[in-house]
Amino acid sequence: MDDAATVSAGDIARLGGVSRAAVSNWRRRHPDFPRPVDGTPASPRYDLADVEKWLRRNGKASETPALERMWQRMRAEGGELGLGHVVARAGALLVWLRDGDDEPLLPGVTERADATFVELAEHVAGEYGHAEAFELLHARWVAADSRRLRPTPPDVAARMLDLAGPADLLLDPACGTGGLLVASTAPRVAGIDRAPDRALVAAARLRLGRRAASLTGADTFDADPPPADAVVCDPPFGERLDASGPWPHGTPPRGEPELAWVQRCLRAVRPGGRVVVRMPVAAASRRGGRHVRASLLRHGALREVVAAGPDADLWVLRRPAPGDPRPSTLLLSAGAGGDRHRVRVDDLLDDTVDLGPRNPARLDTDRYPARARALGELRLQPPELRAAARDVATLPLAELERAGAVQHLHATTAAPPDATLTADDVRRHRPASGPAGQARCVHAEPGDVVVADGAALVVDAPVALATGLTAYRPDPGRLDADLLAGVLADAGGSRSDQRRAMLPDLPIAEQRPLGEALRLLAGTCSDLLRAADDAAALSARAVEGLVSGRLVPTGTPVEAPGPTDPATLAGRPGRSGRTPS
Repeated sequence: MDDAATVSAGDIARLGGVSRAAVSNWRRRHPDFPRPVDGTPASPRYDLADVEKWLRRNGKASETPALERMWQRMRAEGGELGLGHVVARAGALLVWLRDGDDEPLLPGVTERADATFVELAEHVAGEYGHAEAFELLHARWVAADSRRLRPTPPDVAARMLDLAGPADLLLDPACGTGGLLVASTAPRVAGIDRAPDRALVAAARLRLGRRAASLTGADTFDADPPPADAVVCDPPFGERLDASGPWPHGTPPRGEPELAWVQRCLRAVRPGGRVVVRMPVAAASRRGGRHVRASLLRHGALREVVAAGPDADLWVLRRPAPGDPRPSTLLLSAGAGGDRHRVRVDDLLDDTVDLGPRNPARLDTDRYPARARALGELRLQPPELRAAARDVATLPLAELERAGAVQHLHATTAAPPDATLTADDVRRHRPASGPAGQARCVHAEPGDVVVADGAALVVDAPVALATGLTAYRPDPGRLDADLLAGVLADAGGSRSDQRRAMLPDLPIAEQRPLGEALRLLAGTCSDLLRAADDAAALSARAVEGLVSGRLVPTGTPVEAPGPTDPATLAGRPGRSGRTPS
């Protein structure tokens, strides 16, 4: 790897623990600030070694962490388009350093890095562990290229794996960098991705996690993996495919490649095996794909559709075994904690074959009064605060970590707790809703602080953490957990952002009232989120109920309605010849 690593102004801000505005001030005020060596006038890049020397010379930073130096060298070599290849090689190197195995993770990948980079990788692995070091580098790559990588949200991944159920061999035919496979607890996993770099990264993550895995870098529609017990798949939305069948449920329209993925997944699972595919919401009702949806229903392949956020559904399928009876109903679920209801398959086989689980006509209006009362009884309790004229010194979290007042928790291979905390659990301040943790994950204990992007939670029971969450263990005699959670909730989702978060330098007795106030504020926010969910469900019930006549405003006489003249509703003269005013 090239030693001439370069960094951007944002990278310099992270190295110095300051804002980008501070870096701009340094450039204007210090004549000896390093000159750009690459980039553009709007986005200059600087030599990393020169920047490090300047920061140390001016007392702006200590020695750059080895992980940061390793990442900057990888970015310098890979650039924007080749970074995936560099990350893949780093994964192969870390596997080789730990296991000493010369067998490539994927056929044809055997190259090594230069001696200086190998030494740097050994340093990072010694500090974090080989597996955790690569997870940190992988997270950096995902953050730098989230548009192309598009990882499955951790809470959605947990839900998909739960719906797929137990499996001896789990396959992901669009595995990307292996997020679903890494999060699974299956004894054996297999993955396919058309980008060899992504497949190699997935292979490295699974090998470093000591998982039995088989990864392939190839076009999924040309590959022929052995039949799996279960298949999970989060295919690329909207990418057109030039793939040939067979298409047992009908040729998918060119504008609906997701229906091709559904049929490919069904071919890859053994008879009787389950398939869970993340699908765009529109796939449940687009006109062009109704013949495919109808065939999936008629043959008993589609069993359930689950809402998974505002833009996606989870389709749960089963490859019918010979002699299996065709199910007469389809289970529709509006999401976690939402409405679950069965709809007759024959009722869905109409001109639209609409499988959308959010269809308000399928919601139960009988529960409207109880939910309305619960929403009306909501009482928000933010803390009472007053202005005060005092100046409190603050310390960054990184300094508190060095002083031993708080500890950043790392992944472990100890037996995982029975439940996994998801990002949505943290945001909504609710108990862990995910299944048991994977073989290697972060474990949190009561009193630990778990951080998601934009939220933090003090846990009250042992939990495993979903991918993407971080956790801290404060010393209860030196740092109040609720105070730490309140500050980190606004710090951002990245570890570097959290390390720069500023906390008041106060005795523990003075921290506790601040922590209590922040706990009340966090509770108020979670109450509002729950209220928003209830209000959305309430609105759907109200619209359907009022239009269908199953709900009426209180005090309205309930009479059998007479026939309505459609012309009257359309604003045209009815039989009486009168136009409504």
